[in-house]
Amino acid sequence: MPKTRREVLKSTIAAGVVLSAGPMRAQDWPSRGIIKIIVPFGLGGSADVYARYLAEQLRGPLGQTVVVENRPGAGAVIGTDAVAKSPPDGYTYLMMSNTHTANETLLPNRPYQLLRDLAPVAGVNIAYNVLVVHPSVPAKTVPELIALAKAQPGKFNYASSGPGTPYHIVGEIFRAMAGIEVQHVPFRGSDQARNAVIAGTVHWMFDALPTMVEQIRANQVRGLAATGPKRSPLLPDLPTVAETLPGFDGPIWIGMMTAAGTPKEVIDRMNKEVTGVMTSPAAREWQTKLGSEPMPMSVAAFGDFIRKDIEPQRKWITEANIKVN
Repeated sequence: MPKTRREVLKSTIAAGVVLSAGPMRAQDWPSRGIIKIIVPFGLGGSADVYARYLAEQLRGPLGQTVVVENRPGAGAVIGTDAVAKSPPDGYTYLMMSNTHTANETLLPNRPYQLLRDLAPVAGVNIAYNVLVVHPSVPAKTVPELIALAKAQPGKFNYASSGPGTPYHIVGEIFRAMAGIEVQHVPFRGSDQARNAVIAGTVHWMFDALPTMVEQIRANQVRGLAATGPKRSPLLPDLPTVAETLPGFDGPIWIGMMTAAGTPKEVIDRMNKEVTGVMTSPAAREWQTKLGSEPMPMSVAAFGDFIRKDIEPQRKWITEANIKVN
């Protein structure tokens, strides 16, 4: 079967040849145009925040303009597919998360395969979610929230940034483990979901702790519990969900990928620069204040990390009977 133009281009660049430009070497990249980071989620979420931080910090070491482009929709499929179909030349990157490992189970008909059409580049960071409710919800603890929901089945709802996102999955795991009947209200992005809870049009949600901490401190929402294995130093008085539901866990991690076929030397360079930015003393201090921590890994280790995250996601999704309509 004849190769498509895209397949020919990928195999050519993977072999280390740039059309009409001679051999491609690590020191030749980046040398042209703009480097783009595509965020397949809405404005204001963790992936968006860290993508913009990276874009600003990478301009110096790369010597090029780095821009962020949000392409939310279809459970992160729209933006992800755009990167999968981009030229494998090292100028387009994907800000991805455990949404993508969940989609391996949730969305069998997506137009790309994660580890076939995209190449791992670098781990960025890891954080945990926080369960927040609108102040009008009378529950002040997780046991009180569960009791309230059990007393009024179907009355309450929770927001997420879309089907298959970590906020949706952790919400469904909570529903299943707590044995409650609540409605899922999906939004196009985490900013819209967050605003709905702050406005009181949706009762509660799980959101990234780094993103929601200021709203908790400003009493725009009430924080009930964090989803990590231990209490967050950012809000040490806030219990964990696992203190009520043993075994409950809800991390949110972020990483970077690019089009498969991108030269190894380019990926290795980008891994070095991203890791250098996120593990710098200034970045560590900034992340600690936000309740997250860097996730430095080699390219190979990050690829293994992605592969190993697919199976537990499948287990949680199956046990909680999570579906995407």
